[in-house]
Amino acid sequence: MSAEHPLVMISADMEGATGVTGPLDVKPRGDEWHRFRKLFTADVNAVALGFLDAGIDDILINEAHSSMRNLLIEELDDRVRLLTGRHKPLGMMQGVHDADAVAFVGYHAGAGARGVLSHTYQANSITGVWLDGQPASEGYLNASLAREFGVPVVFVSGDDLTCTDSLSYAPDAERVAVKEYVSRYAAICLPPARTVAAQRAAAARAAALVGRGAPNVSSHRVEVEFDAVHLADATSIIPTVELIGERRIGYDAANMTEAMNAFKIVSAITSSAMEPEYG
Repeated sequence: MSAEHPLVMISADMEGATGVTGPLDVKPRGDEWHRFRKLFTADVNAVALGFLDAGIDDILINEAHSSMRNLLIEELDDRVRLLTGRHKPLGMMQGVHDADAVAFVGYHAGAGARGVLSHTYQANSITGVWLDGQPASEGYLNASLAREFGVPVVFVSGDDLTCTDSLSYAPDAERVAVKEYVSRYAAICLPPARTVAAQRAAAARAAALVGRGAPNVSSHRVEVEFDAVHLADATSIIPTVELIGERRIGYDAANMTEAMNAFKIVSAITSSAMEPEYG
């Protein structure tokens, strides 16, 4: 990372990718997943190419969906680098501490909100997340973490409601809606030729926004609501986490990194506390 050779990190999620509308489209190893991971890869590659077109020659792609092993590296431009695999300290945002800007590709709306495959970290069970009293999608949370390092979000793609959501955390970013929300499992989709071209052009424009600002480190309050009482009970045993309602927990953190680390623990315990069929 330097002023002469800025680094752009692409945080790549899959629910907001071209053509994706259903759970099987993004569930690893299924037939539909194999089809849509190619479209997902094409979206990510298009964004990388846009930055490269504009003279940004250091691109780090961080796989951020599920197994974090979805992108086809053989179909990516040979000038990029790919961070793939799970258990990364900063998860979806690993690499942000070295970046001069971040692009959110294939993102989606948050839990409890309208949007194609909307959720926040858990596909279901979490019905809402609030950061300092504001409804928080994954984009909102991840942008808040980036802000802690002084790194701007300069590009967002997903459905139209994802783009609307991003106005709350990245008002100056370039945005591309690859599909229009109809229901959580339906959308009016644009063909890949159009979404690839649009994302490449927008990323090239977003290059003008690349550049670190001053870090913004502050304390935060996180609250999480679940669809079942036992999930709130299970997660409230975490030190610093308190039960503040029948299905709602909350905690305070000294900074956004700690807030996200605690949220990862909440998510992990939620997953382990859920039972098949009954959740």
